[in-house]
Amino acid sequence: LEVRDFGPNNSSPVDYPDYIRPAALAVAGGECEGGIVFGGSGNGEAMVANKVHGIRCALCWNVETARLAREHNDSNVLSLGQRMISEELALEIVKVWLVTRFEGGRHVRRVAEIE
Repeated sequence: LEVRDFGPNNSSPVDYPDYIRPAALAVAGGECEGGIVFGGSGNGEAMVANKVHGIRCALCWNVETARLAREHNDSNVLSLGQRMISEELALEIVKVWLVTRFEGGRHVRRVAEIE
């Protein structure tokens, strides 16, 4: 996979919307196929991403939520809370989210309703 890093490039506290919004805009604009955003809880990051038209950002905390976010909601951005889950679990969530495809069917209408 080709990765585009939107920062920040250090561990100093930042205003996360300054980084999440450009990442979400890149996904919505077709520059990136999908996005993964990180924060302390992942909540604020998901909220910022979901303000961008065309984004369906899912806050996931286990493998099942990641799988369902893709299968049922066609999630195009994944949000993770680094203070909420272990690095090992985060990597498993990312793997599942990346390989799972949208199921379609009855979910197509629902995703359209989100838009």
